[in-house]
Amino acid sequence: MHALLFEKFGGPEVLQWGEQPDPVPTPGQVLVRMRSVGLNFADVYRRNGNYHLSGTAPWILGYEGAGVIEVAATGDTLFPVGTRVGFADMPYANAELVAVDIDKLIPLPDDITFDTAAATLLQGLTAQYLVTDSYRVRRCDVAVVHAAAGGVGQLLVQMLKTLGATVLGVASSAAKRAAVLAAGADAACDYDELQAQTKQLSAGRGADVVYDSVGRTLGDSLAAARIGGTVVFYGMAAGDPDPVDPRLLMDRSLTLTGGDLWNVLTSASIRRERAAALFAQIRAGQLQPNIAARFPLSEGAKAHAYLESRAAIGKVLLTL
Repeated sequence: MHALLFEKFGGPEVLQWGEQPDPVPTPGQVLVRMRSVGLNFADVYRRNGNYHLSGTAPWILGYEGAGVIEVAATGDTLFPVGTRVGFADMPYANAELVAVDIDKLIPLPDDITFDTAAATLLQGLTAQYLVTDSYRVRRCDVAVVHAAAGGVGQLLVQMLKTLGATVLGVASSAAKRAAVLAAGADAACDYDELQAQTKQLSAGRGADVVYDSVGRTLGDSLAAARIGGTVVFYGMAAGDPDPVDPRLLMDRSLTLTGGDLWNVLTSASIRRERAAALFAQIRAGQLQPNIAARFPLSEGAKAHAYLESRAAIGKVLLTL
């Protein structure tokens, strides 16, 4: 098979399209021929050497994607050869063939394309737990979403609106703020307007919930929350946050909670139930992924450069 490989850490130029032995599925795995792969900043961090990588070079990036089962698992009848599937959490997805655990497989309905699955599984399931598990959104809540033009951000805005929330999306450029409004947000602002816009949208109370994936903005998020409000911290895209004095939480009765998808997707049945709910929202028109660009997987270096340019508004896909 061919795969997107790299043998040393560095910029997009370290990525090469080369041959590797076909993976051999172990018991409980299938072999998936990939059709579409989701590109995430975690791939960039691993390529740069900031995230842990198992094994030795050459390494293969990628954790989410969609394709067709080429070799089924012995004795399994749920996922025969030819079944269309997706997954959100299986390594080495930047390849023509990927060995995937049966428990990680998500069957794709006929009306969910490979690109839609690759664009929504990881980020859509993340947005889903943010509005149901980390904080249960109520109708008329005022919600602030940082990085609202990103892949998770735009899906999160749409889910919040479906639940009846009033949404302020924070984004760093006029083009990104326009995309946030197109996703359904009630208002969009730059980071230096966060406090004023939150007060205006909430009639001076502050936000009921603030979703922060930026990291260094955590102090601003806490300031934007109302007395008794909640800040959900789920990422550090711009760096580690400053330490939080717990007395601040006590003084304003604030809740600061963390979120991680892998603490939620704890079984095959939960993974598939949540994915089915995600697909139902797409089918109902409540959720529409915004695909910023598609690149052939063989041109993965160009895709990485585009993602790192911060010009992408929505999801970047690698296709085969």
